[in-house]
Amino acid sequence: MNIDRNLIRLLNEERRSFVLSGIAGSLSALLLVAQSWSLSALFERLFRSGGGWNAILPDLSLFALASLLRLIAGQAGNQMAKCGTLGIRGRLSERLAGTVAGLGPAFTRTEQSGRLVTTMLKGVESVDPYFSQYIPQLLMALVVPVVILAAVFPSDWIAGTILLLSAPLIPAFMIVIGKRAKTATEQQWGTMSRMSGNFLDMLQGLTTLKLFAQERARRDGIAEASENFRRSTMQVLKIAFLSSLALELVGTAGTALAAVSIGLRLSSGAMPFRPALFILLLIPDFYLTLRQLGIRFHAGMEGVTASKEMHAILDRSGEASPLAGGMEPAPGEAASRPIVVESLRYTFPGGAHPALDGISCTLRPGSVTALTGPSGAGKSTLINLLLRFVEPQEGTISLGETQLSRYAPEAWYRQVAWVPQHPFLFNATIRENLLIARPNASGTDIDDVLRQAGLLDFVRSLPDGLDTAIGEQGARLSGGEAQRLSLARAFLKDAPILLLDEPTSNTDPILEAQLRAAMEKLMKGRTVVMIAHRLESIREADTIVVLEGGRITQSGTHAELAATEGFYRRALASSTEVAA
Repeated sequence: MNIDRNLIRLLNEERRSFVLSGIAGSLSALLLVAQSWSLSALFERLFRSGGGWNAILPDLSLFALASLLRLIAGQAGNQMAKCGTLGIRGRLSERLAGTVAGLGPAFTRTEQSGRLVTTMLKGVESVDPYFSQYIPQLLMALVVPVVILAAVFPSDWIAGTILLLSAPLIPAFMIVIGKRAKTATEQQWGTMSRMSGNFLDMLQGLTTLKLFAQERARRDGIAEASENFRRSTMQVLKIAFLSSLALELVGTAGTALAAVSIGLRLSSGAMPFRPALFILLLIPDFYLTLRQLGIRFHAGMEGVTASKEMHAILDRSGEASPLAGGMEPAPGEAASRPIVVESLRYTFPGGAHPALDGISCTLRPGSVTALTGPSGAGKSTLINLLLRFVEPQEGTISLGETQLSRYAPEAWYRQVAWVPQHPFLFNATIRENLLIARPNASGTDIDDVLRQAGLLDFVRSLPDGLDTAIGEQGARLSGGEAQRLSLARAFLKDAPILLLDEPTSNTDPILEAQLRAAMEKLMKGRTVVMIAHRLESIREADTIVVLEGGRITQSGTHAELAATEGFYRRALASSTEVAA
């Protein structure tokens, strides 16, 4: 059977809805028997006894009442199952979003965006048929055949035996064909996830692909992925149709065998008319319930496959940062106290070597600390730890004497402004993107920060000014304009701690000089930690920290490090850039 333990746990959370749905289904099965019994009595009186209207009225009324109540019970059962399904989908979406948010950028950066979105949206949607169709039908398949057999055996043990012996053939075919269906559905889901991830990656990197004339190769790759998805989908449909054919054959054969047996005995006078008609009316519903289970089996298969992808994320909830602190920094505390890093260690899940291996340093209040070193040295990991996107596995980060983990996440985030290498800009207006930093900012405040970031004249030249929509990821802005808007947002937040993650990378020297001038205004009076790969960006820092292999190998001013043998001096000698 198509039973998934993770989905059953979700089902238990909406137990009441599905229990009521099962009760309604059981009532519907009993009403089916009453409906068939009253109809067989009606026809017997009408055609064999020659009864008039008064004679058939009780049976006709019973049939009408049973039909109406069965309709109501069926609709009520469906509605309860749908209500339970909506509750499960809501909880599942909330948990997925919460887990992804808890795992933070350290997790999302290692996942394909398209594949992650497919799992969170399409995956949740795919469990709908499992709960709203398959589970109710499974309950019906457990109840209806038993009720019908209980009604048939007292009337005719031969027909009851035929039904009893043929019924297991349908689940047997479901299990045999279901193994192939499971494999095909998993392949289909995997193909769709990969295609979604690759397609979104291609769209996001379309400019780069055009620059290197690789759009044709990627287009061919998307076409091949689409064809593979089509083939996998057709394979799933082929198995589903094969399953339907097999179940129909079993149901038809069982119905025919029982009908012939009843017909021969009825024609010979060995069986009364009423029980014969009663059983013949029940037999189609006996097999219909089992055949529909086979159909719902395939409808729910995608939900089982999607569940594996979703719970692969949910099972990592234990890796989420334990942001459970409740304190809030006192006014001015973040601006006046040092940030102390002690024996800090962090290894990414699945990593063979630690990204940070026992580093210790002190970030003095109001000072500028620059992080440099080769790629993979641990600079971005340290920034992520300061941002509390991840928590230290060993060691501590403290604001003065208080560990960061003791502060409420929202309280700590209010003390920090972050300007990443690739700032995220929403598909909204310039004003809305700025107000994320301080929702109650006035128009004068916005003009001031735009002026400081060197964007005021540009914004005023736009037809809609601050109400100009900039597109997803600032698509309608140049790279420099997007970086300045990110700096303006940091100006508007006016936080005492500023984290800069290579904000001038991928810019020409003129634009870098303009951005650096804006950053110098932003850094005044703040505790600043910055990652930079260009010498001009870090030579004026109060302290330059060199990270190599997750450890601090050098620390000092530009003059001190330039006079000391090590990575920084070699970088000066080889080029005007410090490797990222």
